[in-house]
Amino acid sequence: MKNTRVTTRAQESTNAIERLYITMRHLFNRGFYKPMGVSGETLRNALLQLRPEIYGSIGEEKAELDGLVYVLERLPEGIEQCRFINLTSDEGYGKAHFAPIIPPKRRRNCYRIDDEQMNIEITRGRSDIYDILTHLTFLFIESHKICKHVLIEDTDETIRDWGKLEAAVKKKKLSLAEREVALIHTSNILNRPFEEVLEYHKKFATKAEPEKFLHIIYWMGKLAIEEEVTGNKRAITFTSMLRERLGHHIHGERWANTIKEVMAKNDLLSRPIHIISANMHSVMNSLFAKKALAKEYPKDGSLEIYKALSSHENHLLQKKVSDIARKNGMITIDDHTGTNIDVQIFDLAKIGDDACCYDLPKDLPQEEKPVIFVMDYAFGEQAYETIDELLKPYKSKQKGDIFLDVASISIMGKAGILEGGKGDLMIPSAHIFEGTSDNYPFKNELCAKDFQGYGLEVFEGAMVTVLGTSLQNRDILKFFHKSTWNVIGLEMEGVHYQKAIQSASKIRKSIREDVKVRYAYYASDNPLETGGTLASGGLGTTGVKPTYLITDRILEQIFNS
Repeated sequence: MKNTRVTTRAQESTNAIERLYITMRHLFNRGFYKPMGVSGETLRNALLQLRPEIYGSIGEEKAELDGLVYVLERLPEGIEQCRFINLTSDEGYGKAHFAPIIPPKRRRNCYRIDDEQMNIEITRGRSDIYDILTHLTFLFIESHKICKHVLIEDTDETIRDWGKLEAAVKKKKLSLAEREVALIHTSNILNRPFEEVLEYHKKFATKAEPEKFLHIIYWMGKLAIEEEVTGNKRAITFTSMLRERLGHHIHGERWANTIKEVMAKNDLLSRPIHIISANMHSVMNSLFAKKALAKEYPKDGSLEIYKALSSHENHLLQKKVSDIARKNGMITIDDHTGTNIDVQIFDLAKIGDDACCYDLPKDLPQEEKPVIFVMDYAFGEQAYETIDELLKPYKSKQKGDIFLDVASISIMGKAGILEGGKGDLMIPSAHIFEGTSDNYPFKNELCAKDFQGYGLEVFEGAMVTVLGTSLQNRDILKFFHKSTWNVIGLEMEGVHYQKAIQSASKIRKSIREDVKVRYAYYASDNPLETGGTLASGGLGTTGVKPTYLITDRILEQIFNS
């Protein structure tokens, strides 16, 4: 007998991810599918085989509540009530009476068209589609768990718990006793302890909707029951305009052209340009906050000031810093192109005496003083679209092609770490594209020594650019970490940035060949650690120290270059 080869869980998981993405592309090209029908079966089965860490107990009979919180923060409010979900391009819904619904953890415009339909605008490329379809598949799987628990077998009847939940949801206001009774019935439906369900009720509750959790569970179950009883399946549709536009850099081109026009008007295109992908506060605060707030914080160190500025309550302090930044050469460009990537440009030639916390060489001519260009975070493949378009020459009607003098490109971001914990640092030496043999080694101007002695663990090695953080499971991550790949973390944009940088500098020659690159990430989660995934909650103030430490090292190198 021949020896049969047993596949490992890592190999099975890799195959599941591949099937997910092939299926998603097929369904996108097809134009529509029914998630709980035959067409959505491959997606459901692949996700159940993969069992990503972020979706916890998706493969078990009990409901997965941490995953539900994570998913609903990234999908538009009310989507659990909609039978029809349309993924669209930017097709002008904002000009109608519809108010955009923007999920708290994903910057995308969504529109509730009627009681049954939600339209979601896709302006950030394929990664956005992968993200949405994965989350929706999770949501539909969980909704059918509810249906399975409440629908009496071989009948159209439901158990008593469901009737009690339905009665509670239909009441305008619940007393404490009524709420607790409803939650007891809900805990039976979800196969979860009462104390756990009570905790999640508090997590979902808002002033406007104190019973939001009960409504979400009810609507998830209601639509799943209707599907099972009547055969009317929920449907996801991709508009023809979205299918035509995807991959054509329409939004990235508009974004880049808008920025270059502003830079041209301010005579900045011929100056050394340092691009930083980061948030919209750390560079500005690092440049100006300590001196701008010297009266408010005469004795405190920078970290205390940055922590204060990170609080929503201190909007007056934030305004004071931004006002001083504008007086000293900061230009802000709010995005109206659909990329959802805002921009700040700092003209270092316009910084007044004693306004900035960093110093340029005193004998540096005005025309050689750098311009710092800060762009907000891109999302997945959108990183390639935006940087690729930005690094192209500016087409001037008077002067023809004007090539940008890009001196450096720095990428600061959050990533999942495979050793260490939240807030620790990762300094990559290469990016590996998950699911392919593509790899991008580079010389990183930052190194571990730059960050030692600050109470944070620092790791150097390769990083995996994943197709979606919500698809990672423990087996694949263990393989990457323990094999000769020496992977230290995972993120979603590194390969896409580096691919655009290398093609612009090495092949197209649209920017200087010796452009300096800097990559540094701080850990938002450890998906190999129990309770350490993104679904376990945000960083809070833990992220302040690594964010500003990385920003400081990037700015030091720019000012000293």
